[in-house]
Amino acid sequence: MVLKKADDKKNPGAAILELVDKLHEERKIPKETILKGIASAIQVAIEKKEQVEEGVFVSIDEVTGTIVARFRDKDMDPEELGRIAAQSAKQMIIQKIREAESDTVFNEFAGKRYELVVGTVTRVDAGTAIVQLNAKTEALLPRSEQIPGETHHVGERVKAIILEVRKQGHRVKVVLSRAHPEFVKALFEEEIPEIDERIIDIRAVSREAGYRSKVAVTSIDMKVDAVGACVGVRGSRIKNVIEELNGERIDIVRWNDALQVLIPNALQPAQISDVFTYPRLGRAIVLVTDDQLSLAIGRRGQNVRLASKLVGWDIEIMTHDELAEALERAERWFGQLPSASAELTNSLIEEGFLSYNDITMTDAAGLGEFTGLPEPLADEVVMYAEEYAEVMEQSVEEERRQAEEAAEAARAEAEEAARLEAEAAASAAAAEGGAPAEATAEGGAPESAAAPEPDPAVAVSGSGEATEPPADAPSDAKPAE
Repeated sequence: MVLKKADDKKNPGAAILELVDKLHEERKIPKETILKGIASAIQVAIEKKEQVEEGVFVSIDEVTGTIVARFRDKDMDPEELGRIAAQSAKQMIIQKIREAESDTVFNEFAGKRYELVVGTVTRVDAGTAIVQLNAKTEALLPRSEQIPGETHHVGERVKAIILEVRKQGHRVKVVLSRAHPEFVKALFEEEIPEIDERIIDIRAVSREAGYRSKVAVTSIDMKVDAVGACVGVRGSRIKNVIEELNGERIDIVRWNDALQVLIPNALQPAQISDVFTYPRLGRAIVLVTDDQLSLAIGRRGQNVRLASKLVGWDIEIMTHDELAEALERAERWFGQLPSASAELTNSLIEEGFLSYNDITMTDAAGLGEFTGLPEPLADEVVMYAEEYAEVMEQSVEEERRQAEEAAEAARAEAEEAARLEAEAAASAAAAEGGAPAEATAEGGAPESAAAPEPDPAVAVSGSGEATEPPADAPSDAKPAE
């Protein structure tokens, strides 16, 4: 046994307790766990020697370290176990210690999810950084959890949050993240004392790592400006956060429990005309003027997408003209539903339903609840919407295509008219012999004569003239009068 060499100098119990104390101090393993592991190891060794699977009882006194080993009614001396049995016991003890160490690491980090940690990169394997958190714990920072565009090298100290802790056999896998929205929150908590003091509360965070984040904050002290405190004097506080995020843009949003206020705050810097909320669909329709449309939507839809995540509602940006077109289209298509009536159409629109796809998001019971339709008729409406939802979407796409073609034709026509006007003016000036044969700002067409290029972002929610449903629609599917 492991303790046999100590028998000449001290009793086995004292040697066991010394071993337990040493393991507890060095590896932070609970003493009770170590004693149980040793007892279990001795039990396995006896079972192997006696070639049995039950009937063996082993216990260790926590005060004296005395081992009591009994097989059935026979007391056994662990020292009498053979060499093979002793080696098995030793391996079992090592295994139990490793299991206890894994439990210690798991218990240490499992309760620290989303907490900020600092470690040193020890190696990089296929883009994944291996980070040493302490003397006994390594963690993984996968490429997918790194900020896009950043690279890590050996010896670098990195900040990250604990994203996941899970056991894999006898090992514990700790996964870190720098791309998760909670990483931004953790940096705010580290940089801004008022958050740690519970004066300022971070209510929500939405993020597209490496590009832009939105952080909604509120203050429980009316004298403290939540946004100003997060920014700091001349931006000193937010600057440190942005530097850690490699220049990622951060919008600090003032939280408000009223969606009519929160949504415009979340869509800043765009100016919002009006907000309509529809709780049944979790949707908000936001009206903007034409000159604010691209700003509200953001590059590739980023601004409205992050705002939607921040408030937890689906936000749809529209101009006044686009909303009018959507309402006209909804009235026309809803007029073709089974049991169609003005009351049904109005009930759907008042709840925010503007397409057949919207109807498919509810069931017969839910539809009947606010329309008053009996469930069989409501079910018929839902089934009809499911059947023709794709047809309606194709119709909308066709309307948009026609609108874009019409806009392009109008632009080309305006350019051609401007060119002809400029040529005519130049010819007239040349005939008089006083002006050069090219258009000038005074004599030719003004530079603004050509229509401006259409903004790509407008196509997200733009639409043109409506088209009728295909000829294979049911015979009762007639447009509403």
